[in-house]
Amino acid sequence: MDTSLFQMLARADGAHVAITAPGRAPLTHAALMALVQRTVATLNALGAGRNDRVAIVLPNGPEMATCFLAGACGVATAPLNPAYRADEFQFYLSDLNAKLLIVEQGSTSPAVDVARQLGVRLVALIPGEAAGDFTLQAMDDTAAMPAAAVGLAQPDDVSMVLHTSGTTSRPKIVPLSQANLCASATHIARTLQFTAEDRGLNIMPLFHIHGLIAGVLAPLAAGSQVFCTPGFNALKFFGWMDEARPTWYTAVPTMHQTILSRAAKNADVIARHPLRFIRSSSSSMPPQVIAEMEQVFGTALIESYGMTEATHQMASNPLPPAVRKPGTVGVAAGPEVAIMSADGDLLPRGGTGEIVIRGPNVTRGYENNDKANAEGFSGGWFRTGDQGVMDADGYVSITGRLKEIINRGGEKISPREVDEVLMDHPAVAQVVCFGMPHNKLGEEVAAAVVLREGLAATERELQDFVGTRLADFKVPKKILLLDEIPKGATGKLQRIGLAAKLGLG
Repeated sequence: MDTSLFQMLARADGAHVAITAPGRAPLTHAALMALVQRTVATLNALGAGRNDRVAIVLPNGPEMATCFLAGACGVATAPLNPAYRADEFQFYLSDLNAKLLIVEQGSTSPAVDVARQLGVRLVALIPGEAAGDFTLQAMDDTAAMPAAAVGLAQPDDVSMVLHTSGTTSRPKIVPLSQANLCASATHIARTLQFTAEDRGLNIMPLFHIHGLIAGVLAPLAAGSQVFCTPGFNALKFFGWMDEARPTWYTAVPTMHQTILSRAAKNADVIARHPLRFIRSSSSSMPPQVIAEMEQVFGTALIESYGMTEATHQMASNPLPPAVRKPGTVGVAAGPEVAIMSADGDLLPRGGTGEIVIRGPNVTRGYENNDKANAEGFSGGWFRTGDQGVMDADGYVSITGRLKEIINRGGEKISPREVDEVLMDHPAVAQVVCFGMPHNKLGEEVAAAVVLREGLAATERELQDFVGTRLADFKVPKKILLLDEIPKGATGKLQRIGLAAKLGLG
């Protein structure tokens, strides 16, 4: 198995198109490889080399895709959500100890001011004519010390750094190595049987492991091409389908359901561009929706199971003619997958326990977090925190989550992070944030609040307060103002089951 992204990408036919985008000229694989070499050299000259953290805050699109790819070949890329507020950028840039921050030329992101305050050097990305082509330019005249370790990444070098929400309010740093990225790209390409003739329509956000690895890296490493959109837009999806002529696309269930709601009016587009398959990941897809998608698009919907610590894919339903089992996340698709008891024993088929994984795509451990590593790894297996069961054929069903993280359509939200922001409001005495059921997203953020005696605040005021500090998807959609929050038998405030207790379940 390859352990160098550069070598993987370099095997493609150089004359073949790698990157396209709405209304843009295509970028070939040969041009992509030249861009990778040029970018690594520029980053090295700006003082960032192997294992150095380079944060990326760019809008969704072809330059975000190629900037991540090029960076991952020589530095430790840290893609950040452009929707973050200043406080969030302050935390992530500090926690990462970023050397550089790459932003689009003329960017008005709050990340720019935060980087200046923290002394993180700013680098402007200037797009070229072809989709994904760009140059990098320092936004100051300071002479940089050359990078300590220059050139292309080695297998054990950290090539991507992402944060994942833990059950504590402080997100954990997940370092992913060059070898992890190569293994995951190989696993996904093998599962989906990518060839040079495939064309992917990417609508996933490119600060997210799903979009970066399944949407961009895996198909490009297999020599095929990716059409990079500015992000999900249901009104434009079928127009993009006509322009891209895709053979497949990947998305989260909420996106699929929105696309499905517009499919009847676009039957002619679907007929013109028959898809080889559709992929769904990041949260569970109702079997009824899978059946309807397959009927409307006339192709297989492949549901898969991924998480950051596994460099995305862990299990997947296979392509036809192999059996797909709606309601399951399929069979092991890269790493080994097993079910573990609370005592740490591996269970036989049919036993319910925690889903655990091990393999070349799995992170070696969280950074500077002995407690999380002690809890997250057992006997060489990584504990996913998901409860599940494996049937006699090896298909895995997720039966629930052991953790309290809110899964809002694939976006993982730490309830304690929201708690801490609400507790900063002068009128709030007590708060418990929790997930409440949502028919499309799976879960939505809710909170129960007790106000300080003699002080007042409305639900709207509290939502607006959170909205100044956290990204929109973390703002509670429902805040209940209570005299007392229900407690468990031991007197503890309990998130799990609170939605049902409060009539929101």
